[in-house]
Amino acid sequence: MKMHLLIRRFAGTFILASLLLAHYHSPNWLWFTAFVGFNLIQSSFTNFCPLELILKKFGFGRDENKSGGSWGS
Repeated sequence: MKMHLLIRRFAGTFILASLLLAHYHSPNWLWFTAFVGFNLIQSSFTNFCPLELILKKFGFGRDENKSGGSWGS
């Protein structure tokens, strides 16, 4: 799966989870929502995303250029 799709899915999941936690547990979870939003904004300017580094270390997003067939034929 492409890295930008993984990052969007993680960001959306984190935002929705923190909103649910803020509603049902503590409003302080909204700070996590703000943190995710801030990272999305800064990555659009700097092209640096901490989540991308973490996902690459775990081996995600490495098959972006492969189309499913045999490579190079």
